[in-house]
Amino acid sequence: MLFGRSREEGIVGGLIDDAQGGRSAVLAVVGDVGIGKSALLAHATARAEGLGMNVLSARGVEAETRIPFAGLFELLRPTLGHVDALAGPQREALEGALALRPAREQDRFAVGAATLSLLAAYAELAPLMVVVDDAHWVDRASGDALLFALRRLVADPIAGLISARSDQPSWLDGSDLTVLELVGLNRAAAADLVRHHGVTGVSLSDDVIERVFNGTGGNPLAIIEHVDDDRFDTQSPIEAPLHVGARIGRVYLDRCADLPDSCRSMLALAAASDTGDLAVLARAATALGLTVYDLAPVEELGLVVITESRVEFRHPLVRSAIYGDMSADRRREIHRVLATAVPDADPDRRAWHLALASLGPNATASSQLEQAGRRARKRSAYDAASQAFERAGDLAGDGDRRCALLYDAADSAWLGGQAERAVELLEAARRGAPPAELALLVDHLRGHIVMHRGFADEGRKILLDGAARAADVDPDRAAIMVAEAVNAAFYSGNATAMTQAAAQLPSERSSLSSRSEFFALMAGGMALIFAGDHDHRGAGLVRQAVALVDASDELAEDPRLLAWTAMGPLWLRESMSAGTIAARALAAVQRDVAVGVLPFLLSLVAVDRVAGDRWAEAEAGLHEAIRWARETGQRTDLAFASARLAWLEARMGKDGGCREHAEAGRSLGRELNLGLCRIWCCAALGDLALGSGDLDEALRNFDQELALLADLGVADVDLSPEPELVEVNLRLGRSEVAVAHLNSYLPKAEAKGRPWALARAARCRGLIGPEDEVDQNFGEALDLHERTPDVYETGRTRLAYGGRLRRARKRVRAREQLRRSVDIFDHLGAEPSSEAARRELAATGETALRRDAPARDQLTPQELQVALLLAGGRTTKQAAAALFLSPKTVEYHLASVYRRLGVNSRPALAAVMSDRRQPDGPSGGGSASEYRPDDGIAQR
Repeated sequence: MLFGRSREEGIVGGLIDDAQGGRSAVLAVVGDVGIGKSALLAHATARAEGLGMNVLSARGVEAETRIPFAGLFELLRPTLGHVDALAGPQREALEGALALRPAREQDRFAVGAATLSLLAAYAELAPLMVVVDDAHWVDRASGDALLFALRRLVADPIAGLISARSDQPSWLDGSDLTVLELVGLNRAAAADLVRHHGVTGVSLSDDVIERVFNGTGGNPLAIIEHVDDDRFDTQSPIEAPLHVGARIGRVYLDRCADLPDSCRSMLALAAASDTGDLAVLARAATALGLTVYDLAPVEELGLVVITESRVEFRHPLVRSAIYGDMSADRRREIHRVLATAVPDADPDRRAWHLALASLGPNATASSQLEQAGRRARKRSAYDAASQAFERAGDLAGDGDRRCALLYDAADSAWLGGQAERAVELLEAARRGAPPAELALLVDHLRGHIVMHRGFADEGRKILLDGAARAADVDPDRAAIMVAEAVNAAFYSGNATAMTQAAAQLPSERSSLSSRSEFFALMAGGMALIFAGDHDHRGAGLVRQAVALVDASDELAEDPRLLAWTAMGPLWLRESMSAGTIAARALAAVQRDVAVGVLPFLLSLVAVDRVAGDRWAEAEAGLHEAIRWARETGQRTDLAFASARLAWLEARMGKDGGCREHAEAGRSLGRELNLGLCRIWCCAALGDLALGSGDLDEALRNFDQELALLADLGVADVDLSPEPELVEVNLRLGRSEVAVAHLNSYLPKAEAKGRPWALARAARCRGLIGPEDEVDQNFGEALDLHERTPDVYETGRTRLAYGGRLRRARKRVRAREQLRRSVDIFDHLGAEPSSEAARRELAATGETALRRDAPARDQLTPQELQVALLLAGGRTTKQAAAALFLSPKTVEYHLASVYRRLGVNSRPALAAVMSDRRQPDGPSGGGSASEYRPDDGIAQR
C-alpha cells in the first residue's frame, strides 16, 4: 500500500496504459535513499502483472557493480528461450556477453542492439514491463546495453521503469529519459504512514507524529524504521534531522547490538558476499568456525530473508550499514575467506574477493584480476574490464607489468566510451616509465583519443612524436600513427601541418602490411591534394589506396578501412564508386554493430549523396550522424556533421536549420581549433546569403572563408570560394574585383587539372569573358561537369549560361538552359537556386509551372531513412537491424510515412521514393551526364 503517492501512481499507470496500447514509454524514478522508489516499482509491477503483462525485473547489487552483465543476465533470463529470433551477429554478441557461448571482442553497442531486438521479440507475446531497481548499482556494461535499447523504443508494447538514488552516479546520468523525482511525503501522508506502522498498543499523539515528520523530512523508510521499532520512545523529542542514510543505518546497527558475536560475525560474512549464495556462505562460515544457522536470530529481527539458496537483506541499506561498520582488517579477513569459498566456475568473483582481501601488492590477486579483465573484454564489458585491469595494476606494485595493465585499463575505458578516464589511466602509465614498445602503444592510444575528443592539434603532436620513435622498431605502427596525424591536421584545416606530417610516412612501403600500406597511401594522397597537388601525385596515391582495399577480401571486411576508402572518390571529385564503397562500409558496420564508426561514415555517405542528386537522403544521414556523434561522445565528428548539414541546408534554403547548425559547427570549431569546420560553416552561411539575395552578407562570409584558407595554408582549389566571389562581385557591379578573383582561381584550377575545379573555372570565364566566347566557355564547363558526379554544379552552370544568353537577348537559347536548371534545382530541392532560375526564365517571357515539393520532403529524417530502406526492398526486420531500431518502431514510422505520402503499400512507396523525374538518373555518385530532366515547362 502506498501513502501520499497518487500523482506518482497516475504517472506510472499512464506508462502501463501506453504499453498496453502499443506505445513504448520509459521513466527513470530518482530520489534519496528510503524515499519510496522500490515501493513505487513494486506497486507498478503488481499492477502490470494484474493486467496480464509480462514483467522482466532486475535489482542492482552494490557488490556486483564489477561483474560484467550481471544485471542484464538477471533481467533477460526469462527471455533467453527467444534468443534464436535474433540476427546472427546480435545473437552472438548477446550470448557472448552473458557467457552463454565463447565471446569475441566487438563494439560496445553490439550487446545493446541485441538487447533491443530481444526485448522487442519478447514483447510480441504480451505487453512487457521492464523494471530495474537500484540502477546505480547495476554494472556499467548492463546499464549501457539497457540504455541503448530503452532509448530506441517507440512503438513496442514495452514500459520501462528504472530507479536510482539521486546522490549516486549511474548510467542514467546524462541520458534523455523522462525523470520522475520522488520527494518526502506531505504531513497528511506521513501521519497516515505513522499510524499504519505504529507499534501495537502505543498511542501516537499529533505531537509525536509531527516530531516524526520533522525529524525524517517525510522520508517513508525513515518513518517506518522509527515507528516500527518496539524501542520507539513517544515521549522524548526527536533528535535534529540527520542524513537519512546515516540515520537509517544507525537504526539497523542498533538492532544488531544485542546479538551474540557469532550472529554478528555471520551477518558480516553475508554483507561481504556479493551473491548471498548459501552454499558459498556455508563454506566460508566453516572456515571461521561459524554456521549459517547463526543467521536465524537475524532473520527473526527481520533484517534478512533466508530462502533455500540465498540470503537476502531486507533493504540494501542494511547490508551497507553492516559492511561499513566493519574495520578494514575485518573486511580483508572476510573477503579472504570468501575468496576460498567461491567455486571454481566463478573465477571473476574469486578474483575480486582476493583483491579486496589484499593490503599492498599481491601477485596472485593481480594475475587473477588480469584474467578477469581479459574475460570481460572478450564479452565487450569494457567498463568491467577497465576496472579489473586498473586494480590488477595497483596490486602488481611498481614496474613494467603495472604500466601494461594500466594501458589495458585505458584501452578498455576508451572502447567503453570513457575518454577522460582513459586519458587519466594513460597518464598514470606514462608516469611509470614504461619500456619503449609499451610507451609507443600508450602514445598511440593517447593521441588517438585526444584527437577524437576534439583536440586535433594536440593529438597530432602526440602521434607524430610516437611515430618518430616507432619508425625503426615498428614501421607498421609508425605508418598508422602518421596517417592519423595527417587526418588530425586535416580536421584542423592545417595544410602545412598535413604536409609536414606526411613527410614522416615511410618512403619504402614494401615492408609494410597491407593495412599499414593503405593508410600510408591514403594519408599521403590527402596531404598532397590539400596542399595543391600540382603534379597530380596525390590523386594517384588515393587511387592506389582504394585499389588495395578492392583487391583484398580481408581489408574489404574492415569497417574502419572501408570508411577511409569511401573518402577516396570524394577527395578526387570523380565519378568513381564512392556510393558502392560507402554501401559496403555501411553493411560492414551493420553486420559488426560497429557503431563507433557511424558518425564519420554517415557524414561521408551524405557528402557523396549531396555530390549526386540524393539530397533528402543526405539530409537524413547527416541528422543521423549528429545523433550518433552525440551519443558516442565524438565531438570532432559532431562538429563536422553539423557544418556539413548547415552547408546542405543553405543550398536547400532552410534558413533556421542552417544558422543553428552553422553556429554549432563554428562554436565547436573554435573550441577545438577545427579550422576546416570553420571553413565549411563560412561556406554554408555564404551560400545561404547568396540564395536569399543578401549579397553583402554573402561577400563577408566568402571573404572570411578565403582568408581562413590563406591563414591555414590550404591550397586545395576545390575548397576555394572564388567562383562564388566572381558571381557575387559581378552582381554587385564590381567587375574588376570579379576578374581578379577569376585570375587568381584559374591557374590553381588548371594546375590541379581535375574536372570539377576546371568546370567551375570555365563557368566563371563564361560569366566574365567576351560575348564571342560565351558558348565555348559554358560548353566547356558543361562537358567537364559530365565527368563529375555533381548535379548541383551543373544546374548552376546552366543557370549562369541562361542568364548570360538572356542578357544578350538570345531568349530562345536562354530558355533551353534555364528550363533545365529549374528542373535540376526542383529535383534536388535547391529552393533558392530554383527561384533564381525561375526569375531568369520569367525575364525571357516564359513561366515555369511550380511543381509540388517531392513527397519525400514531407518526411522526418527518421521516417525518410525507414522509407528508403523499405522502398529499396529491405524487410522490416532488415531495416530495423540497419537502423538499430525495433521492428515495431520501423512499422510505426512506416505507418506515418504511408499517412504523409498518401500510399498504402510497399510498391506504391517504392514508386514515390524512386520519383526521379528521369528514367536513367543517378542513384548517387553517378555522373551528371546521366541526369536527363524533362522540360517540365509551360510556355506562356
